[in-house]
Amino acid sequence: MEKYSRYYGILVFVIIVCLAGVFGYKTLTQAINGLSNATTKLEQKEKEFNRKLEEKKVVERKLEQIKNESVGVQKKLYAPADADLGNDTLFFTLYNDLIEMVHSNSIKIKAMEYTYNPESDNFVKFSKDLYFVSEVNMELVSNYTNLGKFIQDVVQYPYYIRIMNIDIKPYSKDKKILISNVCIRLYAKTSPEENKEE
Repeated sequence: MEKYSRYYGILVFVIIVCLAGVFGYKTLTQAINGLSNATTKLEQKEKEFNRKLEEKKVVERKLEQIKNESVGVQKKLYAPADADLGNDTLFFTLYNDLIEMVHSNSIKIKAMEYTYNPESDNFVKFSKDLYFVSEVNMELVSNYTNLGKFIQDVVQYPYYIRIMNIDIKPYSKDKKILISNVCIRLYAKTSPEENKEE
């Protein structure tokens, strides 16, 4: 036995190396599998991102098309039936139509604020006695398609209203959902439109 005792150290070393190799192989295999899964998930996320990017481009093209189509189109200003109306009542028809456009496109209103006669508006600066302006700021929850349809409805609305600003951000927990801040100005004449006979 003593004659083989000097080989015990070598045998223990060989066993440790074999065990380390087995554990190392398992660890390496798990790492490779993890990397493969991460690569697959990354590819899926890239495909989803590219799809969303394409949807966004479609909405942007639609906006540009609508903008180009609406250039030179004259719209009439809303004139209330009665001149002696308060701010809210004066714009009731326009508010109602705007909210109807939002709801008909399956968009949710998260928040809504009104500002009357914003100083930056040219109608207010130069013709305050003739026109009244209401700025509506809305925080909307939608998807790209429904937001695009809503914008198209606003542009095609028969009375003159302006989209001042649109800020669109995807919802952090679900990129299919958009949180949009939309600023729209509504315009009305301060006196009712007279019936003109031709």
